[in-house]
Amino acid sequence: MLRIGVDAMGGDYAPEAAVKGAVMAAREIGSESRIVLFGDKERIEAILAGEGVGSEGFDIVPTTEVITMSDHPAQTFIKKPDSSIAVGFGWLKAGKIDGFASAGSTGAMLVGSMYTVKPIEGVIRPAISSVIPLVGGGSAIVLDVGLNVDCKPEVLCQYGIIGSIYAQGVLGLESPRVALLNIGEEKEKGNQLTKAAYEMMSECGMFNFVGNIEAKYLFTGQIADVVVCDGFIGNTVLKEAEGFYEAASKAGLCNEFIRRMNYEYVGGTPVLGIDSTVIIGHGCSTPLAIKNMILQTERTVKADVGNKLKAIFK
Repeated sequence: MLRIGVDAMGGDYAPEAAVKGAVMAAREIGSESRIVLFGDKERIEAILAGEGVGSEGFDIVPTTEVITMSDHPAQTFIKKPDSSIAVGFGWLKAGKIDGFASAGSTGAMLVGSMYTVKPIEGVIRPAISSVIPLVGGGSAIVLDVGLNVDCKPEVLCQYGIIGSIYAQGVLGLESPRVALLNIGEEKEKGNQLTKAAYEMMSECGMFNFVGNIEAKYLFTGQIADVVVCDGFIGNTVLKEAEGFYEAASKAGLCNEFIRRMNYEYVGGTPVLGIDSTVIIGHGCSTPLAIKNMILQTERTVKADVGNKLKAIFK
C-alpha cells in the first residue's frame, strides 16, 4: 500500500481546501494508494461529511497545533511538536507514509526536508523543481526555483543529474536533454558561474547535456527537457510565468498552453535530493491545486526518484 501524507491544516484556505482536494484526489489515485490526513480530526471529519464522503476512505492522524506563515520555521518543530507538519514529517521519517505534501509554511517544509528527512548523502544542496508547460504539449522541468539563490558550479552540475533522473521517472523520458540557462547559446557566454558550470556539465557524462539555453526557448521544448539554474534566476522565471498567466487571463486569452500555466494544474514543487518525497504546494491552493499536489506526490513516489539518486551518489 502506497501511503500519501497530506497536511490538512496547511494553506490559506485550510482545512476546507485541503480536505476537499483530498476527496477529489481519492477518486483519481491508484487503487493501491491511500491518503493520510494530518490535522484537526473533528474538523476533517465534518468537512468529509459535508462532501458526502465517509472518513473510512482516509486515514486521519489527529494533531492539535498548526504552523502559521508567521511562525519562525526553524523553531516551530520544537515549539509546536504536535503540529500537522511536524507530525507529518515524523511519520515520513519513520516510513509510515511514502510521501508528504503541504500547502502550508514553505519555510517549515524546507526545515523538515533538510533536518528531519535530510539530504541524500553526496548531494551538496537539494533543489526545488517546477514543471512548466510547453507550447506544443508536454512539459519541461526547471531547477532550482528558489531553494538556493547562490550556487557553486558543482551544485549546478549536480542539478543536471537530479533533474535528469526526475524527468526520466516523472516525465517518462529515456534520455532527457539537460541545458544550462544562460544569456546566450555559445559556451563562452555568461558570468563566471555559468562558464564554470558549463565546463563541468559538459564533462560530467552522467546526463545528456545539450549546452546553454536562452530564456526565449524555455516554453518551446526545442532545446531542453530539463533547465538548470540557480534559485534566484529560477524563482524569477517562475514568478514571471505566474504573472504572464494572470495577465493573459485578465486579457481574456485562453488556450491549452495558457491554461496549463495555472499553478492549480501544477499542484506543487518537489524537493529533490532529499531522502524521501516532499511536495510543497502554493499557499493559496484551491481544492483543485491540492488534488494535483496529491497526484504529483503519488507520481513522484512511484518514480522512485530518491532511491535512484541514492544509487548514483553512492
